Amino acid sequence: MTQNTLIVTVESISAVQQRTAEAFEQALGDGVPEEDAPRRLSFENTDQLAQVLTPRAIDLLQAIAQEEPASIREATRLVNRDIKQVSENLERLEEYGIVEFVNEGRAKRPVVPYDEIDIQLPLRETIEGDTAPA
Repeated sequence: MTQNTLIVTVESISAVQQRTAEAFEQALGDGVPEEDAPRRLSFENTDQLAQVLTPRAIDLLQAIAQEEPASIREATRLVNRDIKQVSENLERLEEYGIVEFVNEGRAKRPVVPYDEIDIQLPLRETIEGDTAPA
């Protein structure tokens, strides 16, 4: 079984657009891709990244992935936090596609569809038009 990884990057909109255009051209040229591309989430700057993937959000993601709680209330107990804070945190994570909800009766079960999150944070800027080393 292969690991399902979310790749999180910090890059400009133009870099995302360039990467998307290149992937589109490759898909048109080669036909069927060899394998599914990993899911990517890009932020324009580290402040945006830090607002979404806070230490508390990461703790919550790990608890959900490991313990598979049956409801938001159960997830709240796992991290020993206020249900309002956890609900708001989960809603934000859902907006970014990091968490999904499965409706089971009256409960909403939070699910993390990834085995890992790979945060790629460039330390040196690349000049517009340059490609980063592979």
